[in-house]
Amino acid sequence: MHDKPILLTGASGALGRMLAAELSAAGFTLRLTDIAPFPDPLPPRATFTRADLNEALAIVRQAEGCPAIVHFGGCATEQPYEAILEPNIRGLYHVYEAARREGARVVFASSNHTIGFHERPGEDGAKLDFDCAFRPDGYYGLSKVYGELMGRLYWDKHGVENVNIRIGSCLPEPNNARGLSTWLSYPDLARCVERSILAPRTGHCVIWGASANPASFWGKDHRDRIGWQPQDSAEAFRDRIAGVVSGNPVEERYQGGFYCPIEYSRKGGFSPRDPFALD
Repeated sequence: MHDKPILLTGASGALGRMLAAELSAAGFTLRLTDIAPFPDPLPPRATFTRADLNEALAIVRQAEGCPAIVHFGGCATEQPYEAILEPNIRGLYHVYEAARREGARVVFASSNHTIGFHERPGEDGAKLDFDCAFRPDGYYGLSKVYGELMGRLYWDKHGVENVNIRIGSCLPEPNNARGLSTWLSYPDLARCVERSILAPRTGHCVIWGASANPASFWGKDHRDRIGWQPQDSAEAFRDRIAGVVSGNPVEERYQGGFYCPIEYSRKGGFSPRDPFALD
């Protein structure tokens, strides 16, 4: 795929800028898009076009001739529902329609917030596998559930391959105790995206976006389909961050961390196990 352009949406965000630089260095020709201007010098073999995910024709035009769309566009944090709706729901539809038209693979920036209301592992250390129940922790996480399910639909109905990377805490360095489980280094993400583009065949697959953290919350996924193994680990930062906790019982109980208490209004606290949970 190095001889054909790759479309990267959300190119002006922190992860988009990093991926633009890393994918360019790996030899890819890139079409970069975002609703905001690209703040850095353009990498070699890259062009930038301002485009709104809500404008279907703009996305279709940018995707022409692309074998893969790396979709990191849209709202990247918890926001009110109306702010999430257009870019993360309607915009995603435009991306998948462009992929269907071009026969392109979608590499989707999903999120750990699709499952954020799962409790953190207890004493048994049981980890979540990729096929666990969705338990989003907000409107942002809910939109990422929608994105993964759209990928499922477009694979089953149209044969559009897609790789859904459930990104944990992707930062230059982990910054709290939760990060010992959820941290994803920039190099590990860049390698994951590169392998997602280059893998001969993926189907519809889900990958936990975390580095090789011994304390990870997450277990089985489809990483073997793309030939990716993370190389970094949050353990190198343990002495500095192991004691950094919020003190908020909701935040510390659930895997989604500080997204979980946002607008949390459940009365009477919570029980050790929800007797009405379906899982």
